[in-house]
Amino acid sequence: MVDKLIPNDPRVKHHTTTVPSGHTCHYLEALPSGTPAATVVLIHGFPDLSFGWRYQIPYLTSLSLRVIIPDMLGYGLSSAPSPIPPYSYKSLSSDLAALIQLVSPSSPVILGGHDWGGAIVWRLALRHPALLLGVFSICTPYNAPNSQGYIPKKVLVDQFLPNFAYQLQFEDTALEDKIQAAGREGIRKFLNILYGSKDGATGKGHFVANVGIDLDLFNEGVKVERSQLLTEEELEFYVDQYERNGVHGPMNYYRTWDVNYEEERDDLVKEGKSKVEVPGMIVTATRDTALPPSMADNMEQFFPRGLLKREVQASHWAIWENPGEVNKAIGEFVGQLLRGKGKGFKASI
Repeated sequence: MVDKLIPNDPRVKHHTTTVPSGHTCHYLEALPSGTPAATVVLIHGFPDLSFGWRYQIPYLTSLSLRVIIPDMLGYGLSSAPSPIPPYSYKSLSSDLAALIQLVSPSSPVILGGHDWGGAIVWRLALRHPALLLGVFSICTPYNAPNSQGYIPKKVLVDQFLPNFAYQLQFEDTALEDKIQAAGREGIRKFLNILYGSKDGATGKGHFVANVGIDLDLFNEGVKVERSQLLTEEELEFYVDQYERNGVHGPMNYYRTWDVNYEEERDDLVKEGKSKVEVPGMIVTATRDTALPPSMADNMEQFFPRGLLKREVQASHWAIWENPGEVNKAIGEFVGQLLRGKGKGFKASI
């Protein structure tokens, strides 16, 4: 059994700060028993919370690492602005860079992400490499800034990435409206569906990457089974957190296609920045239908300081479904980064 946090676990401290953008950032801090060998910052994805790293936090502290885990913009106890631009890669990278400088002002950190968090950590590594010892992503591959000219997302889906069709639904307002109209039960259904709930009659998942979600599932009287990846207590914690601000902020991540293109065209592309200048790791999941392992092919060309590639048997929620193997990969990567630095890192437990 892999140790994990429980909701409101006393092993973590809660902090809140305001970054220069004016956004409030709530984050968790977990400390090892002795002097930390380094600080790890973990960035969650959609639709998740800082609590999503519950299986990784105790493992990392057992390796003498300090762990910082923010609720991302739009989530949990952090700010949830309504406009789209604050959710762009550039804006989020700026907020996170400020947080990193606050929590570790004199030492670079190890940065990791999952899902949207993975996409964001790659961008932060492009923009602020001096803040990092290394960067890793669970499930989400690196893609270089688009230097080929604007492509509408629907064209990309229709011609190249049918597995991203769900993103067209998520950026629209119809799904958000359905969830909000159904209140707390709508949020519960939405989370269960995204976390792998299956149809009781067919055994098939309610979420289909190349389609999205059947909106009729949010109708009153339609039952959605609880995901087996969460306990009832964990699910209740998630629903409580999402009730605070709804799903508009989280959905905004899918609405940043245009602003991301424009911002990166005007700086990263213009400056020729496409390579990650710190060591990297990608951990793919064999049964991830949204981000299949093949999407990580050829990433090595963008990592001049080396890219570690690992694969685990799991769905998209690999950090919960196969935490032992995910933790093993993270521990291996952190060990490579800290080896020979004499900082007290525990290579094994």
